[in-house]
Amino acid sequence: MFQELVHAKAFQNYLEKAHFPQTPQYLYDPIRYILSLSGKRIRPLLVLMGAELFDKSVVEQALPASAAIEFFHNFSLIHDDIMDVAPLRRGKPTVHRKWNDNVAILSGDALLIKAYQELAKCPGEKIPSLLHLFNVTSLEVCEGQQYDMDFEVRTQVSETEYIDMIRLKTSVLLGCALQMGAIIAGADERSQTLLYDFGVNLGIAYQLQDDILDVYGNPNSFGKQVGGDILSNKKTILFVKLQELISPTDREELDCLLMQSVDVEPKKVEKMMDLYAKYDIQTLAIYQKEKFTTIAYEKLTEIQVEADQKEALFSLANALMHRIQ
Repeated sequence: MFQELVHAKAFQNYLEKAHFPQTPQYLYDPIRYILSLSGKRIRPLLVLMGAELFDKSVVEQALPASAAIEFFHNFSLIHDDIMDVAPLRRGKPTVHRKWNDNVAILSGDALLIKAYQELAKCPGEKIPSLLHLFNVTSLEVCEGQQYDMDFEVRTQVSETEYIDMIRLKTSVLLGCALQMGAIIAGADERSQTLLYDFGVNLGIAYQLQDDILDVYGNPNSFGKQVGGDILSNKKTILFVKLQELISPTDREELDCLLMQSVDVEPKKVEKMMDLYAKYDIQTLAIYQKEKFTTIAYEKLTEIQVEADQKEALFSLANALMHRIQ
């Protein structure tokens, strides 16, 4: 955990030195704003930890790549919030709400360009590999976002489709972050692939955990309204498992609930939770989460470095998967 704090501090120091001009004000102020909202900084941390796993001496060289990942992630958040018409991000007004849609779109575009500028600062011989991975991943994230939007207007989504959507929208960026660090450290291709797969499977498990906590978490600890996904009819692992198992009679009740707002049906969350309980959906969702967590740990275990070098990644993964229930 100490090493994670060291990396977090190193990244924060690097980020504070990043130069964003004062003008045009409405282009760069939103960028400074979204970056100031912080968040967990998991992705840049993974870049540094991926490099350290194979060569501690190159961690500093990985800082530009960690900034590129963070800039891309925040660019995607700005644009996602516009598409979702989201009023808040990390408890603060979203960029498009604080300014407007046009400002948010352009600031997001600028942040994406800044991500590529950071990549160009990486060791020259590593840039082609980094650029290829970054481009493939960036497009996959866009594909995942489109699938997510497609699912909003569909009544039926299979578990396979849902898992693939969260893999693309969320998980591949975690795998990319780790592999970028490994590339900078000169790791062999097999080790890079194993580390990437560790990140992707951990990312899937993390999102499934998020789905579970939305319904069964402590709102004071989780930081979100319990049942928020239910109220917005969001497709989650709980919802798709219920659709898979529900009886024709109960499906009528489910369809009725989906058409009702909380104003019409104040007990919407409670009634959905009753359906989840009837089909033991929480247990099934936890099983899926643990399955992907196990796969992630197996991939990390296979990497041929000393066990103590992997402790920090195991520790971070464990913390992510056992955050407040």
